[in-house]
Amino acid sequence: MSFQIAEKDSKYKCMIQMKNYTGEGAYVVISLLDTEGNYLETLYVQGNDDEWYSDIIEWWKFYGKRRPDIDAITGETISGGERKISIVAIPDDKINAGYQIRFETAVEDQEYYTDDVQFELTSETVKSKIAGKGFIRYIRMIPQ
Repeated sequence: MSFQIAEKDSKYKCMIQMKNYTGEGAYVVISLLDTEGNYLETLYVQGNDDEWYSDIIEWWKFYGKRRPDIDAITGETISGGERKISIVAIPDDKINAGYQIRFETAVEDQEYYTDDVQFELTSETVKSKIAGKGFIRYIRMIPQ
């Protein structure tokens, strides 16, 4: 008989503060990337109408091929000036090991940002505030 040790996940509150902009709500995808920048897992999706998922181009190349059930990790879109708090589970063995988190954003009839926020997972970044480049003003991670 052999035993396999299950990976342990830690939960983090993730607050996304959007910049003020006009137009539709943004779709935001939070993904876990490996040490070479390849998608490993979808951690959370702000936007639950799967008709628009293909507008998040890079993530769709990963997700669209397999289409796993992500209903448990989705929420409503987030509009200009709003903030949302979500709970994100991150595997403990990915922290301080070269893995990254990416926040992709897309707004209907506007821009798409592949790496609106992207950072390496370290024991410091999982409890910090990080500025965005596109629709996201900043994100703040807080360990639970």
